Amino acid sequence: MSSSSQPNRRRKTSVAAADLYFPVDCWECIITFLKDDNRCLESLSLVSKELHTITNSLRFSLTICDQTIPFLPFLYRRFTNLTSLNLSRLSSSLSNLNRLLRQISRFRLKLTSLNLSNQEGIPTNGLLAFSKKITTLTSLICSHMRCIYRTEIFLIANCFPLLEVLDISDPVSFKDNQEVENLSFTLFKLRKVNLSGLDGIAKLLFHLSKNCPLLEEVILLRYYDLAFDGGGVASALCEAPRLTSLSFSTGFGLAYGESYITSQFIASIVSLKYLTSLDLLCSKISDELLSSIANEGLPLMRLVLQNCARYSYSGIFDLLSKCRHIRHLDLQGAVFLTDKHVVDLSLFLGDLVYINLTRCSLLTISAFFALINSCPSLSDIKMEYTGKNSLENSESLMDFTRPQLKYLRLAGNPWLTDENITMLASISPNLQLLDLTNCPCIEEGISQVLRMCCNIRRLNLSYCSKVKLLEMNFEVPKLEVLNLSYTNVDNETLYVISTSCRGLLQLSLEGCTKVTEMGLKQMLENFRATQIEACVSIVF
Repeated sequence: MSSSSQPNRRRKTSVAAADLYFPVDCWECIITFLKDDNRCLESLSLVSKELHTITNSLRFSLTICDQTIPFLPFLYRRFTNLTSLNLSRLSSSLSNLNRLLRQISRFRLKLTSLNLSNQEGIPTNGLLAFSKKITTLTSLICSHMRCIYRTEIFLIANCFPLLEVLDISDPVSFKDNQEVENLSFTLFKLRKVNLSGLDGIAKLLFHLSKNCPLLEEVILLRYYDLAFDGGGVASALCEAPRLTSLSFSTGFGLAYGESYITSQFIASIVSLKYLTSLDLLCSKISDELLSSIANEGLPLMRLVLQNCARYSYSGIFDLLSKCRHIRHLDLQGAVFLTDKHVVDLSLFLGDLVYINLTRCSLLTISAFFALINSCPSLSDIKMEYTGKNSLENSESLMDFTRPQLKYLRLAGNPWLTDENITMLASISPNLQLLDLTNCPCIEEGISQVLRMCCNIRRLNLSYCSKVKLLEMNFEVPKLEVLNLSYTNVDNETLYVISTSCRGLLQLSLEGCTKVTEMGLKQMLENFRATQIEACVSIVF
């Protein structure tokens, strides 16, 4: 090559490099759009110094475990835009946790979220030092602590007056060490509080409700003292008239009487005129409660009655016929519901987006088709372990499609056959998640489903003993997660998967006794190198 041609090559290379230049803000937009977790950022950071710097600036959360602690100074200097720290995986003593919080406070971090769950207790000294240097905290999670004292909540309120979210749920022990009358007066920005699993907290809830004018959401699960608190919780809720979300459960397995939901509690709920979300889980409720909500015209958009008892079709009909803007409905365990009931109720659910009818043992696929026929916005259906009677084929069910239907969880339904799931696929072409765990009658129909629903990303066929995928001789480009645990798949099936599912990120083969090491090697050879690294859930 002549010497005169070398400058030309350099000029062309330089022009090409200039043509490929992207401003930093463009790279940030691209990476933000592409990334789905921090592992993606780690891979991109290795490409170039420029991308290393950009990805560092886009890392906002950090989980600290025991092995991470020696490298923390380096990590804090590297990720200067951190806003969230998770310390819930630490196994340190309380004194070490205090020391760690003091260390964190020395760095210039604008943290808004701190998770201290699963520790021995509240690290009071560390939080005091932390709060003096880091004043931007708006979310503090201290769930599953070994012990929490009531006065420590007062300390939290004084340290972090800007808190919007406080979670002190499920401590092993919640103790009074002195009376605190002015508790929570400084939490004037608190919007959400989780007091689940705390006994005798009526007084605490009263203070929070009365002195936190912006309080919108209260979570009070596993509260077993309702029958003995003399209406304390009900009175406390009446002090929070702007509440929009209430989650409550008692656990009706304990013999505390005929019903936990008293007339006082009903009155407190219907007094919440802005309530849009009501979760009542594992509680004894009544038709009176549901009718009272209906008559008061509360603007409910989310209603969860999961595993509740003592109510009937009459109560739920009364509520849904008058509250017609429900988007999220959970009636899991409503054993009285029949297909005819669902047909009638679906006429009131024009705004419905999600429904859970798991363990409604009288329902069949007829109820499923009634819902998707009457609810044009329905995109997520969970209908697991329901009835045993199969639906006779009906051509009328094929006359419409529901492109908005994206998530189907139909585990444990023995009435599901190849014909049924093929019919489901034909009317829901945009499915992204399909869970058919423990559906014993499904065999070759799954290949037809994958052919018609090319947008499926997650497919669960675990415990489907008869399922066959050998006819999958076509591309399934978007499938990322496939669970075949405890099925009869063999090496030949793995080869078919490796040629058809080029985008696969996770494959579960636990309990697949017909798969051998040779079959796995052949499958991995067919994947690109990046895909091989991503297939991490292969278990024998």
